[in-house]
Amino acid sequence: MSDIEIRRATEADLPEIVAMLADDALGATRESPDDLTPYRAAYEMLAADPQQHLIVAVREGRTVGTLQLTVVPGLSRRGATRSIIESVRIHADERGSGLGTQLIEWAVATSRTLGCQLVQLTTDATRIDAHRFYERLGFEASHLGFKLQL
Repeated sequence: MSDIEIRRATEADLPEIVAMLADDALGATRESPDDLTPYRAAYEMLAADPQQHLIVAVREGRTVGTLQLTVVPGLSRRGATRSIIESVRIHADERGSGLGTQLIEWAVATSRTLGCQLVQLTTDATRIDAHRFYERLGFEASHLGFKLQL
């Protein structure tokens, strides 16, 4: 039996979520844990949208993991609904514990429950360990992604 609670994030979880987003080489350059103002505004939009699922994993009252699951209806693939997993982060003290696997399995199971036919995600090209992690969980590196900063 796991001692992890997986639940929707609340605004009170934002400091811990943002700290996890900032706790690596890439996140340290793009996140600002000292100013939660933009994160609060984003949280309000996420909380108001039923297709957005901002999730935290909690162990003994401490937020130790997070991800965002977005459900996207579409026309391609015969009108398939897909989910997108974003911003997966595990607290440094919990990495290697199996929590990441538990969170991704939760996201896949929830996607099935919500009627999704496909789960997709992207990860930075430099995150080689993450690539191996997702492949071990059955994800295939089937596409090449592009981004345009606005």
